[in-house]
Amino acid sequence: MNLNQITIPVSNIEQSVEFYETLGLKLIVKTPHYARFECMQGDSTFSIHQAEKPVQDSGVWIYFEVDNVDEKISELIRKGMVIEELPDDKTWLWREARIKDLDNHLLIIYHAGVNRKSPPWRID
Repeated sequence: MNLNQITIPVSNIEQSVEFYETLGLKLIVKTPHYARFECMQGDSTFSIHQAEKPVQDSGVWIYFEVDNVDEKISELIRKGMVIEELPDDKTWLWREARIKDLDNHLLIIYHAGVNRKSPPWRID
């Protein structure tokens, strides 16, 4: 089994498309109520759909891995994005920064490398 797609609700498709393109995703499908993006690395896709009701905080965290967190966050700051938490080394051996999209979905820009799937405490 391979997780290849995540879809989240948004309150405004047009504004959210602009946000996720600014984040660095490539728009590949767009309708009035749906948009899909390619991630710039790997095979996964990410999509948004127009919510029927106001979007509530779902508590879901969405992780986007990059090679250099500090460089990516500097780029996003230059583009005017608000950063909730600047890059920081976490005790779980990942470097992370946190931002929120227009509907307050928590997005984590991180780098874990081999520690994503093989941390020292991995269960074999």
